[in-house]
Amino acid sequence: MPTTSNYFHLHLVSDSTGETLITVARAVAAQYANVTPVEHVYPLVRSQKQLDRVLSEIEEAPGIVLFTLLEKDLVARLEAKCQEINIPSLSIIGPVMQLFHAYLGAPTTGRVGAQHTLNAEYFKRIDALNYTMMHDDGQHVEGLEEADVILVGVSRTSKTPTSIYLANRGIRTANVPLVPGIPIPHQLETLRKPLVVSLHATPERLIQVRQNRLLSMGDRDNDTYIDRQAVADEVAFARRLSAKFNWAQLDVTRRSIEETAAAVLKLFTDRQRQRLAE
Repeated sequence: MPTTSNYFHLHLVSDSTGETLITVARAVAAQYANVTPVEHVYPLVRSQKQLDRVLSEIEEAPGIVLFTLLEKDLVARLEAKCQEINIPSLSIIGPVMQLFHAYLGAPTTGRVGAQHTLNAEYFKRIDALNYTMMHDDGQHVEGLEEADVILVGVSRTSKTPTSIYLANRGIRTANVPLVPGIPIPHQLETLRKPLVVSLHATPERLIQVRQNRLLSMGDRDNDTYIDRQAVADEVAFARRLSAKFNWAQLDVTRRSIEETAAAVLKLFTDRQRQRLAE
């Protein structure tokens, strides 16, 4: 890697969607604050002709090569090219597959994109997404009892993106805004099945996010939305409601969407386990 640059080329080669590669690569790259990867993503590489284009681009912009390829001929060609131009390459799933094989003693199917088949789990995610989109931002509150999880919170506590993330994991998620002076839907008071999670953030964080939101919308006159005392009152109102109805509470001030969703999933899993034990 050139020592004069603060970036490097990162080539991600996959015979499927490339999601696994992107997730792993970004998780590792995030540990290096002083360098930035320039991502080159090549999904659905399944033929020699498709690989030719990839090899040409790798040669033009040498860097780290990560891949998830199952076809042995493609793997051999890619590794040979990387060795020829003296750049590192690594199969992300190869070592894991070897571990599985050593333990299970059974051959793999070699089926490309096997994790994306249209099975029951796939249709569960689609159903969850449909439900979540229909029940976003307090819509169709008459169907809240059908949710797995309901997220509540004041404006800009990441309710919608967290809901969509959870839906992608097959969790039917609704979200309802909490607004001082406006009664909450009465359905929230009588729920039996769903887990209700109240998302909170500090007033300072909410003001920062809301200011950015107003700037992006070109709205400079909504003073109440970012008034320090008004926002503090909103936060206090949400916490009082959470205590009153015994909702689970989650501080999202310093959490990413992924971290918030993971915390909600843990709460949901723990609750499911507790109910099974009863």
